[in-house]
Amino acid sequence: MEVKIGVQHVARELSIETDQSAEEITAAVREAFSGQGVLSLTDTKGREVLVNAATLAYVQVGESETGRVGFGTVPVPR
Repeated sequence: MEVKIGVQHVARELSIETDQSAEEITAAVREAFSGQGVLSLTDTKGREVLVNAATLAYVQVGESETGRVGFGTVPVPR
């Protein structure tokens, strides 16, 4: 899963790849807002990412994009 995290007053977003499911990520975000105050996610290399929930602007969860290589379809003249 690809997760993009927007942090308030920071121009760049955090982008991590994780093996966690969308449901696990959503649960972690809700838990951070409800009590703990810290969003904790683990990326595919085992590194833990911690973000203060009070500074979260958004969390976007989406499927990982496999590396696309090549060109789009080009119409052939007849």
